[in-house]
Amino acid sequence: MVSPVLLLFSAFLCHVAIAGRTCPQPDEVPFAVVVPLKTFYDPGEQIVYSCKPGYVSRGGMRRFTCPLTGMWPINTLKCTPRVCPFAGILENGVVRYTTFEYPNTISFTCNPGFYLNGTKSAKCTEEGRWSPELPVCAPVTCPPPEAPKFATLKMYQASPGNTSLYRDIAVFECLPHHAMFGNDTVTCTAYGNWTELPECRGKWPDNGFVNYPAKSVLHYQDKATFGCHDTYSLDGPEEVECTKMGTWSAQPSCKASCKVSVKKATVLYQGERVKIQEQFKDGMKHGDKVSFFCKNKEKKCSYTEETQCIDGTLEIPKCFKEHSSLAFWKTDAWDVKPC
Repeated sequence: MVSPVLLLFSAFLCHVAIAGRTCPQPDEVPFAVVVPLKTFYDPGEQIVYSCKPGYVSRGGMRRFTCPLTGMWPINTLKCTPRVCPFAGILENGVVRYTTFEYPNTISFTCNPGFYLNGTKSAKCTEEGRWSPELPVCAPVTCPPPEAPKFATLKMYQASPGNTSLYRDIAVFECLPHHAMFGNDTVTCTAYGNWTELPECRGKWPDNGFVNYPAKSVLHYQDKATFGCHDTYSLDGPEEVECTKMGTWSAQPSCKASCKVSVKKATVLYQGERVKIQEQFKDGMKHGDKVSFFCKNKEKKCSYTEETQCIDGTLEIPKCFKEHSSLAFWKTDAWDVKPC
């Protein structure tokens, strides 16, 4: 028989061996925390696993007690990210994402003709909601187009609110006696403005007219011819051309003729002696030149001074003296020998 003393001693040794064991620091679980967290635990102490904010537990135990063996039970706890609501469809736009799980971010872009009304990106929060709130793609609008100077709207249909949507058009036409440079049709762009407006320029120079090609819009190398009304002369080329810059190659104008204030005089015109009252009975045209005869009393000879009709003005040389028809005894300067 085993003595009672031996049995008691064996039991004592076993108790001492078991009582001396402690549990180590528990294993880490991804996205979870342990309370309390220590380097060792005495038998009977408890720990609690909980998932970090933004994560939820999936199966397994959460509360453990340090056993006498000093070995923690197998932990099957898993913490998985919260999932935000599906946000993969944005009307008139695109959502870019990898997953909808916490803490991922999604971004938004709109199709041409629409703009983001709201945030450019949103994050899945710890509570499983998107923050900020998801945006919407609102249509781009253009204000009513302003008619260029000397132009009117030929065709334009406004949307509700007196605005225009992306790719809406407006068509202009010039007022009578004006020509259009540029495109007569403008379009509402994806940026909320209109394409370049045309320009209407007057067709008719003062006291004249222009003949244009039978087009609503004039383009590069198109030609036009100028002309003037009676008693006016063209100053500049008769034909002009539309340049690459959208301007005419020249700007002719119509200049007024000059009335001749001298009643009687012989003058030089294009190298010939003519009677001014006969040659220019309807007036001198702009640019015409004549030379008046003047006397040099000291040398008793004659010389000439030239003058020109400039847009309705003809200055008579001061040296010229017009004789009265009654002064028949006086000799005109043109009849005196030249100096």
